[in-house]
Amino acid sequence: MNEFLDLLVYIVPALAVIGLGGWAGVAAQKKRSARPTQGDAGKEATDSSDISIDDDPAVPAAGDVPATPAVEVPEAVTSRFTRLRSRLAASGSPLGARLLSVLSKDHLSEGDWDELEETLLMADLGAGPTSELIEALRTQVRVHAIKDAAQVKELLRTELVKLVDPSLDRSLKIDRQGEGGELPAVVMVVGVNGTGKTTTLGKLTRVLVADGRSVLLGAADTFRAAAADQLETWGARVGVATVRSDRDGADPASVAFDAAKSAKEQDVDVLLVDTAGRLQNKTGLMDELGKIARVVTKEAPISEVLLVLDATTGQNGLNQARVFAQVAGVTGIVLTKLDGTAKGGIVVAVQRELGVPVKLIGLGEGPDDLAPFDAEQFVAGILGD
Repeated sequence: MNEFLDLLVYIVPALAVIGLGGWAGVAAQKKRSARPTQGDAGKEATDSSDISIDDDPAVPAAGDVPATPAVEVPEAVTSRFTRLRSRLAASGSPLGARLLSVLSKDHLSEGDWDELEETLLMADLGAGPTSELIEALRTQVRVHAIKDAAQVKELLRTELVKLVDPSLDRSLKIDRQGEGGELPAVVMVVGVNGTGKTTTLGKLTRVLVADGRSVLLGAADTFRAAAADQLETWGARVGVATVRSDRDGADPASVAFDAAKSAKEQDVDVLLVDTAGRLQNKTGLMDELGKIARVVTKEAPISEVLLVLDATTGQNGLNQARVFAQVAGVTGIVLTKLDGTAKGGIVVAVQRELGVPVKLIGLGEGPDDLAPFDAEQFVAGILGD
């Protein structure tokens, strides 16, 4: 009897432990069965029985609502001047440095003048403007016997500013149209593939929003895959809607017309129309560009046609500019990739070629690295001020 009692002393606690373990397993199973399934209804839930629901960061707590992405506030236009000028000066302009190093010599030989001319031509200034600048510098150095480095720099600044021409009207024509201002300003953005046209349009959207303008985007670049998606993303970041087609390869003019009509109905200040990054030697595509302009004007007059040019393309960029000017009636230039300023002479060359001003410049890849062009600040950046 005593032996039986002794055996019970060991058996009862063991049964209790087993029973408690079983109840714990059942409770855990019930807890796991309460986990929400992943995906749509009817899809098999992911097996995560080894993870406690309380420790799973992927499962929101009861009542939690995913946060809506905040609309970005673009940088103010006024503060961009200072920042971009500093970046231009900090880039160590090879153009300004080479010009100053030669002009600061005690005596300038014919070889030195030839070096200056070569430097300016390599900077895409163009033959005509280069000859004008060299002649002006020769005259000033000879007449005033300028040797002091500070005087040389000031002389060079004066002559470069004259070439860039600060008298040109570089303001964007973005005031509302119509007798009572009932129509939006329409800005068409054109340019070939690879110049950063759609990205530039997205950055321009930020400039206008920062200036307090209401904006609508028209995604009329229907030939390039994902162009509309790219534009829509840029707009969404600052709370701007995009009018686009629901299929690739749609008629660009039709999309542009719908955008102009929507801009009137929504009473926005500015409509920005993106166009295909067409090659200038594709006659059919250039005709399509003219068609876009014609159908848009049925709803509202076009205020600006901005041609986006890559500052590093040199004479090829000028060839593009000539054709676009003939077809689209370009009113202003946007120069991208002007960071290094080694090709800064393109500013003068393209203005001379088209008779229209550079209105905006891009000096980086950031979303707010686009600013109105200022002749004196540009020259100051080249000279490292």
